[in-house]
Amino acid sequence: MAEALSAGDRAPAFHLADQDGTKRRLSELKGRKVLVYFYPKADTPGCTTQSCELRDIAGEIGDTAIIGISPDQPEKLKKFDEKYSLGFTLLSDADHAIAEKYGVWGEKVNYGRKYMGIIRSAFLIDEKGKVSHAWPKISPKDTPKKLLKALAEA
Repeated sequence: MAEALSAGDRAPAFHLADQDGTKRRLSELKGRKVLVYFYPKADTPGCTTQSCELRDIAGEIGDTAIIGISPDQPEKLKKFDEKYSLGFTLLSDADHAIAEKYGVWGEKVNYGRKYMGIIRSAFLIDEKGKVSHAWPKISPKDTPKKLLKALAEA
């Protein structure tokens, strides 16, 4: 597994389908701050908490864009977005190629069973495409708190 990105690293580019099937690129958001967070699976307890709490602070983060990335297919992301009225971009990284580039695809253990999956992480990317803050292995509830704190310090 690649090492997770750190502050100062260039954010890897991506070209992934969103919940509507539209291909999206990180470069489309140049000039804006972007929170990119990786979560294991749409509509599971931790991922729902994380996404809904980010939705709830969206009005407090100015022009900062929020992008959630998971291995789920666009149709599942659409249902997740609609069920919780998330209102931000969710991207499908079904082959986990982007998760690998960000260093968040790795071995996990659940009830003693080892498997490969998304290691919940978040990255704040600055207007020039560099990582300003990296939060590997972040808890769902800490994601919005850390984002607000980072933006307040900027």
